[in-house]
Amino acid sequence: MKRKHLSLAIGCILMLPAAAWAQDAATTVAGDDAPSQQQDPDAKAKEKVSTLETVKVTARKREETIQDVPVAVTAFTADALEQFGVEDLGGLDAQVPNLTIYAARGSSSTVTAYIRGVGQSDPLWGVDPGVGIYIDDVYIARPQGALLDVLDVDRIEVLRGPQGTLYGKNTIGGAIKYITHGLPTEFEAFAEATVGNYNQADVRAAIGGPLGSGALRGRLAVASLSRDGFGENVVTGQPVSDKEILTARGQIGAYLSDNVDVQIAFDWMDDQSGVRGAKMLGPNKFVPTALPLDSRYDVRNGMPNVNDTSMSGASATVNWRANADWALKYVFATRQSDTETNIDFDTLQDKIADVKAFYSDEQTSHEVQANYDAGGRSRGVMGIYAFDGEAGGQVLNNFFNFLFGDTQGTVYTKSIAAYADWTFDLTDKLSLDLGARYTDEDKHAVVLNRGYTDATYTVPTTVAANFDKTINFKNVSPKVALDYQLTPDVMVYASASRGFKSGGYNIRAQATAVPRSAEPFSDESVDSYEIGTKMGLLDQSLFLNLSAFHNKYKDIQLSVFTAYDSNGDGSDDAFFGDFTNAGSGTVDGLEVEYQWLPTANWMVSGNLAWLNAKYDEFIYAGVNIADEQEFTNAPDFSGALNLTYRTELASGGDVAAWLGYSYQSDVVATTEIVRTGAQPITQDGYGLLNAGVTWHTGGPWTVRLQGTNLTDKEYRTTGYNLNAALGVLTGFYGPPRQYSLSVRYDF
Repeated sequence: MKRKHLSLAIGCILMLPAAAWAQDAATTVAGDDAPSQQQDPDAKAKEKVSTLETVKVTARKREETIQDVPVAVTAFTADALEQFGVEDLGGLDAQVPNLTIYAARGSSSTVTAYIRGVGQSDPLWGVDPGVGIYIDDVYIARPQGALLDVLDVDRIEVLRGPQGTLYGKNTIGGAIKYITHGLPTEFEAFAEATVGNYNQADVRAAIGGPLGSGALRGRLAVASLSRDGFGENVVTGQPVSDKEILTARGQIGAYLSDNVDVQIAFDWMDDQSGVRGAKMLGPNKFVPTALPLDSRYDVRNGMPNVNDTSMSGASATVNWRANADWALKYVFATRQSDTETNIDFDTLQDKIADVKAFYSDEQTSHEVQANYDAGGRSRGVMGIYAFDGEAGGQVLNNFFNFLFGDTQGTVYTKSIAAYADWTFDLTDKLSLDLGARYTDEDKHAVVLNRGYTDATYTVPTTVAANFDKTINFKNVSPKVALDYQLTPDVMVYASASRGFKSGGYNIRAQATAVPRSAEPFSDESVDSYEIGTKMGLLDQSLFLNLSAFHNKYKDIQLSVFTAYDSNGDGSDDAFFGDFTNAGSGTVDGLEVEYQWLPTANWMVSGNLAWLNAKYDEFIYAGVNIADEQEFTNAPDFSGALNLTYRTELASGGDVAAWLGYSYQSDVVATTEIVRTGAQPITQDGYGLLNAGVTWHTGGPWTVRLQGTNLTDKEYRTTGYNLNAALGVLTGFYGPPRQYSLSVRYDF
């Protein structure tokens, strides 16, 4: 297969900043792809329009140009993240087709992520997310703290579809790879300050380089991120939806020889932001005189404004180049997080549904990986992965200041897996990719849920669930793909793969009222079929890439809040978080990513996506209600259009201005059983307008003016419908209009 040195192709490709347009062709085009200036006197001008700097990705655990990868992957360089104003992973939402990612309900750093209709909306401990998030080679098992802020990043890759044959932990919906800045061979550093409305005050800095003789290299990055709240508690005057995050990341590398190096890394984050504001969507039937507030961010909560999450991790990576053909890697990692949060479901001073929660997670993983590439017709990766996780917590429930209970327990996960993914060049143009993954996973749940006499939670009265159970899941997930190079600039591919996510136990089980809730829920799987093409057209000034997929989704795991009669009076007066399997569904979709350079100064880029997600079977109370239920976070249409203008300055710098518009059609944000009369939280179709201007002075200074949601669009991301039992119907909203000014100095 002919290897091309292309950096960017939008149909599963890379969003690059405008500053990459004017790279000299000698650095970006190689071999037969390079145009001849002798044959065309205007060649240099054309190169500035069509040539992009080479950027490589590791989507298949080996370094490749992204155009050669026959999978759906979008990647963002650090400059692109800066241009699009991406401050955390939630900022990727509009720029990746069929990706939905946002802060989960009342938290500012807990993540909810969906790709192609597959994800997990409920951050229940002990349940694996549908979209895996990785820091470098380390899987983050829990959503708490996983809405990572962008700090000293090299690039972020988003892979769509099942990722079982290449990654340590199986991820059924896709993977988000957060790849940190590498260790520099020479001294480098930067400091950046940002100010904005809502008293935003952010500081980021990093320093790195060789230590002593150069056999040791290090890097340290730190950040303080803060702003006032979007709203306030109108009773206490405290801020709501504010931000207060401290984070740090460090790395040291020992280069023992040309073939052996050891990398030690750590990261730490402390999020002491307050609770996020939830707007009442209708009066609570138990306090009908308390009407919804005008602001979508103001609240009148009666619980403390405490919503703290701390997260830390450390890893050790040993790289050994055994010979010219084989490279071996061993990765050890450990991570932990702790969360204390107050969830005032009713958002009132009244104690109707007040919940205080504590979460604690620990994980340890080992991965041994071998990469083979002898420069011939076959190459690939194989590995063994072991994971040991402990997810625990306690949730204290106060209903009407009359019913008191808790949910407490721990889920222990032990998993071992073996995977391999191999590519064979059948001809110079046709390649076959074969992969498989074997997983053996135990889920062990220890649960004790009780009722209490009062809000001290010291004298138990009833037992809702008390069990100590273990279940084992085994799975083999295959993958096969073909890609064919129609021309040097056009590749087509087809793939079939299976994704798997293990089942487990519902830590919130209410076994007395609903006995089946103490039984395990099943593992879920996706059989995914995809065809696509990656094209460089119009002398490579237009990159147009298409993908179409058909997914058969089985035993879909769903979290549904279920009301029940707690005191036998014949009416539902309490609820618990049920976790069940919904049968099966079919998800079809089309994705288009594009980038066009019509002149040396202008860039047009973006994406379009269509998704058709339908339940085929959803059994409730013995009846198939598939026609009544809708998929969560699966808009029919979504897309983005970005216009960027860049011009060089006589002083040697440049200015780039960017205007972006994104749209998604109406979406269902929560999962409710419609037959019971509980309507899910929804959001009509809406669009967001963003813009920015960046000035590179040509020296060490960079100045950036950024604005997001410039029309101050009001849009819901998620919410709660507990109306039947508790009168609660609330929505959480995306951020309002924000603008900021950043100044950066590179040493």
